[in-house]
Amino acid sequence: MESLNNSTKESPANLPTSLPVSHSKDAPVIATTGIIYTCPMHPEVRQDHPGNCPKCGMTLEAEMPTLEEGESAELIDFKRRFYWTLPLTVLVTFLAMAGHRLNWFSMATQSWVELILSLPIVLWAGWPFFVRGFQSVMNRSPNMWTLISLGTGAAFIYSVVATLTPQLFPASFTTMGRVAVYFEAAAVIISLTLLGQMLELKARSQTSAAIKSLLGLAPKTARRINADGGEEDIPLTNVHVGDKLRVRPGEKVPVDGVVVEGSSAVDESMLTGEPMPVSKALGDKLIGATLNTNGALIMQSEKVGSATVLASIVQMVMQAQRSKAPMQRMADQVAGYFVIVVISISILTFFIWGFFGPQINGESSWVYGLINAVAVLIIACPCALGLATPMSIMVASGKAATQGILFRDAAAIENFCKVDTLIVDKTGTLTAGKPQFERVIAAAGFAEDDILRLSASLDQGSEHPLADAIVKGAQAKNLALEKAENFESSTGIGVRGTVTGKKLALGNTALMADLNIPIDTLKQAAEDLRGTGASVMYLAVDNQLAGLLAVSDPIKPSTTDALIELKTAEIRLIMATGDGSTTAKSVANKLGIDEFYGEVKPADKLALVEKLLKEGRVVAMAGDGINDAPALAKANVGIAMGTGTDVAINSAQVTLVKGDLRGIALARSISTDTVANMKQNLGFAFVYNALGIPLAAGLLYPFTGWLLSPMIAALAMSLSSVSVITNALRLKGFTRKNTADQHSSIFGKTSDNVIGELPTFKNDAKIQATNQPSAKAALLK
Repeated sequence: MESLNNSTKESPANLPTSLPVSHSKDAPVIATTGIIYTCPMHPEVRQDHPGNCPKCGMTLEAEMPTLEEGESAELIDFKRRFYWTLPLTVLVTFLAMAGHRLNWFSMATQSWVELILSLPIVLWAGWPFFVRGFQSVMNRSPNMWTLISLGTGAAFIYSVVATLTPQLFPASFTTMGRVAVYFEAAAVIISLTLLGQMLELKARSQTSAAIKSLLGLAPKTARRINADGGEEDIPLTNVHVGDKLRVRPGEKVPVDGVVVEGSSAVDESMLTGEPMPVSKALGDKLIGATLNTNGALIMQSEKVGSATVLASIVQMVMQAQRSKAPMQRMADQVAGYFVIVVISISILTFFIWGFFGPQINGESSWVYGLINAVAVLIIACPCALGLATPMSIMVASGKAATQGILFRDAAAIENFCKVDTLIVDKTGTLTAGKPQFERVIAAAGFAEDDILRLSASLDQGSEHPLADAIVKGAQAKNLALEKAENFESSTGIGVRGTVTGKKLALGNTALMADLNIPIDTLKQAAEDLRGTGASVMYLAVDNQLAGLLAVSDPIKPSTTDALIELKTAEIRLIMATGDGSTTAKSVANKLGIDEFYGEVKPADKLALVEKLLKEGRVVAMAGDGINDAPALAKANVGIAMGTGTDVAINSAQVTLVKGDLRGIALARSISTDTVANMKQNLGFAFVYNALGIPLAAGLLYPFTGWLLSPMIAALAMSLSSVSVITNALRLKGFTRKNTADQHSSIFGKTSDNVIGELPTFKNDAKIQATNQPSAKAALLK
C-alpha cells in the first residue's frame, strides 16, 4: 500500500500518554523523592532542608508546592515579630517626634527610654535581617540584607554609643540637651522591612497557584474492581499499573489508561483547554484528572504516579518556573556589582556631608552625613532588580499550562515573541496524523458497500494504519466483516487473501501490475483523488478490478484558524513534509501555504532550518515525529505536538498538549506579554534606584532643600519589591487575543514571485516548492 505517514507515532490517542521531561543545562533537575528547597531568584541553589539562599538571602521555597501547605513558617514568624514589636515602634517614634514637647523627663533620660524600647525591636524582631546580612558577608555575596543590616546597625550602634557615652561626641552633636540619637530610625526601618517581607511572601505564594491548581485536578481516590468482581474505593496512591477501575458519570478519571468497557464523553478542558468533550469508547486512551461527563466507563490503568500526563505537566511547569531567562542573566550581572556601588556611595555621602555639608537646625553636618548614608543603604533595593524576571516567568508559565501550552524553560518564553519564520510538518501537525476512510468508487457490476466490506474483512489481519482506517470505515457503516483466510502481506504494495471463497487483492498500482489486472477504467479517478492528498488502493476480486478505496489524512479543524492568526502576525509560513510532492502540493493549496517542500528527510529539515538561521531569521519548528527531532533541536524555538513522539517532545522547548496549532499563536501572545512585563519590572527597578539613591544621598538638597528620612527610604524599599511582584501577577489575567476574524487583512502582502534559492541538501533529496498567487479562497473556505 502507499505510505501515508512518514513520522512515527507512539500514541494514536488524541492526547499523549506521557510528556517526558528533559533537563536543560540551565534548568534544575526535578527531584523524585523528598522535598527540595530552592531560591526563586537563583534556581541553581537547591537543598533538602529549609533555609536562606546564600546568594541573595531570600527564604528558600519548596520546589514542588503541595495542596496541604498553608502559610509559610517564615510568614508566620515575621507576623509574630512585626505585631509584637509594632507598639514599641510606634512609642519610640512618638517619643522621638514629640517627647521634647511633652517634658515627661529629661532628654538624656528619654534617650535611655528609647534605647530600652528599641532593644527588642532591633535585637529580636530584626535579628533575621542581621543573620542574613552576616551570611552575605561570609558567602561573599552582598545583597539587600547586607545594606539593611549595615544601615540599621549603624543607626542603632551610633545611638547606643551616644546614649552610653555622650561625652565622646563634640558639642556640635548636642541638640536640645542630648546627643542626637536615631533609635526610631532603626526601629521603623525594621518594622517596615518586616511589613514589606510579609507582603512579598503573600504575593510570592500566588505565583505557585498554577501548579497548585494542576495538583488539585487529581482525584483523591479511585474505585478499583477486584479479581473477584468486588469493588472498593482506594487512595490514588494505591492504584497500580494494570488495575481495572470504574469511572462513574461525574467522576474524574483517576490515572492514565485505556477504556476496556463502556463509552462516554470526557471533558479534557482542564488539561488541554479544549472546551468540547471528547467521545471515548473501547480502546480509547484516557488521561488522569479529566472529567467523565455522562457515561459509565471501566478502564485499565497504564500510567500512575509521576508517569501520568498530569504529573509530567506539573514537572514541566515547575522546570520552566525555576529556569533563568536571558534577560535575567543581565540583571544578575548588574546586581552583582550593585551592592558594592551602593556601599561606596553611602561612605562617600557620609564624608562629603561631614566635611562640606551645612549645619541644619543647629545639628552637626556629620549627623546628617550619618542619616543620609543610612538612607542610601536602606533605599537601594537589589531585590526588586532580582525579582523582576523570575516572578514574570513563574506566573506566565503557570498561566500557559492552564491553556495547554508547556514552556520547557524561561528562554523559550523570552524568545518565542521574536519568531518571524515558522516551519511546520504536515502529518500530525497540520493534519490529524491518523488516516481516515474517505470514499469508495466501484467498477461496473460491483456495489460500494460490498467493496468496503470485502476490503475491511481482508485488512483485519493487517497492522498498517491505512488498513486500520478501512476497517474503522466499515465498522462505522455497521458492515458485517468476514474472516480472511490465506492472508499474505507484500511489503509496500498491498495484501492478498480469501474471504467467503473469493480471492482478493488490495493494494496499489504495483500490486495490480504484478497480477496483470488492468486499472485503466479507474485510473483517472485515482489520479483525481491523489490530487486532493488521498492515498488510493485498488481492490481486485477473483482477478477482476472491483473498485478503489481512498484514505486520507484529514486536516485538523483548528489548522485554518491557526494559520490565519499566524499570517496576521506576519510570520513566514513554510511546510516541510516527507510526503510526496503531489500530496504536499494538495495540502498546501487547501491551506493557502505559499512555500512548501515535499519528500523531505530529517537531514533536509535540519538543513532548511540552518539555511534560514544563516539568513538572520528567528525560526520556530513545529513537528511531532522522530524525523522532526533534529530540526526541533536546531531551531530557535522547537514546538512539539503533545500527540506526537517522546523524541520530538524531548527535543522541543515548547509542547502543545492538545497538538492544536492555534496554541502557537496563543504562546506567542503569552511570550509577548511576558517579555513586556519583564521589561516593565526591570525598568521600574532601574528607575527606582536611579532616582532613589541620589535623593537619599542629598544631591537635591542644594536645589530643593529635600532630604530623605531613612524611615521613608525603608517604606519605599519594601514597596518596590511588592510592586514588582504585583505587576507580574497581572499576567494571571491574560486572555487570548482572537485574530481569526481579522483574516481580511492577511492577503494584502501576498506575493506572486517565485521563492528564492532553495537550500542545497547533502543527500540531494527531491524538493518541491511553489508559490500560490492567492490563498484567500482556500483559507476562507
